[in-house]
Amino acid sequence: MRFTHETLPQRVVFAPGDAPAAVAGEVARLGVRRVMVIAAPAESALADAVSAEVPVAVRHDEVVMHVPVEVAERARAAAAGARADALLCVGGGSTTGLAKAVAMTGSPKAGLPIIAVPTTYAGSEATNVWGLTQGETKTTGVDDLVLPRSIVYDASLMLTLPVEMSVASGLNAMAHCVDSMWGPRADPIDQALAAEGIHALSRGLPAVVADPAGIEGREQTLYGAYLAAVAFASAGSGMHHKICHVLGGMFNLPHAQTHAVVLPHVLAFNAPHAPGAERRIARALGTPRAPEGLADLYAALHAPAALKDYGMPEDGIARAVAPIRAAIPAGNPAPVTEENLTALLRAAWEGAKS
Repeated sequence: MRFTHETLPQRVVFAPGDAPAAVAGEVARLGVRRVMVIAAPAESALADAVSAEVPVAVRHDEVVMHVPVEVAERARAAAAGARADALLCVGGGSTTGLAKAVAMTGSPKAGLPIIAVPTTYAGSEATNVWGLTQGETKTTGVDDLVLPRSIVYDASLMLTLPVEMSVASGLNAMAHCVDSMWGPRADPIDQALAAEGIHALSRGLPAVVADPAGIEGREQTLYGAYLAAVAFASAGSGMHHKICHVLGGMFNLPHAQTHAVVLPHVLAFNAPHAPGAERRIARALGTPRAPEGLADLYAALHAPAALKDYGMPEDGIARAVAPIRAAIPAGNPAPVTEENLTALLRAAWEGAKS
């Protein structure tokens, strides 16, 4: 067994029902005095509550999916104008992504520290991955400056997340786990974290569907989503995420639903060529075969099924093939050709069973 694993430096605070005090504690620990709060208008009341004990210098609510460059530039200008020395983001992956875009403009050595308070299961808060979109092209990269210094997880904040969005967001986290089994830097530690993440998500999400007001399912899903993000940050972006980033940027598709739709097709595509990873995924799902186990979970959750339902045009299949092939890591378990990738995208577009 020979590998190198890097663990990212970050504080993680699980504080059910106690986010305001936990956030105030993290702000005090950082010694900052002028905090920029980033939250979409829909999260305004929640952001008010979470930041009640924080020295807020400015509030910023222009949050846009996939972080367009011009939106990031306006947020950076707002932070500079307020002389912010820290960022508090309250929301989902788009909100965290905007905070990361602002953090990148700080000192080349230090950046602007981020305290993240997630309200979905996106997992961006636990990674050093950033993304910006210009036109139809989404560019991603890795920079330790964008890794939030602290995460405050409060499962009670998830109770207002609708079940349908909870399912899509949780399956986005599941995709982080699956990609971590064969990502370009995947190692045994990533695979162990990912397997535990799959186990937690496959139990937490059905509990959320069965009892949306119950805290236990939300906590288990949040725990699984964190493990998924940590594994993914180390293993790197594999075939699944490369497909989704290209499609999201080209067609402005909703992030979580796109990842949820594409996942079963990528798992079925790669599983025959990665038997060890397939067995790990199957064990975590509690099923003899991973693709079938995931299909059963999707059926139980009434999960998103077709890209055409979220705005992708049929002619987009052919348009997306070349940029996706160029983005997929060379070490993907299954060989990727124009023909089999086209077939995968068509099945995901139609909602065909994988």
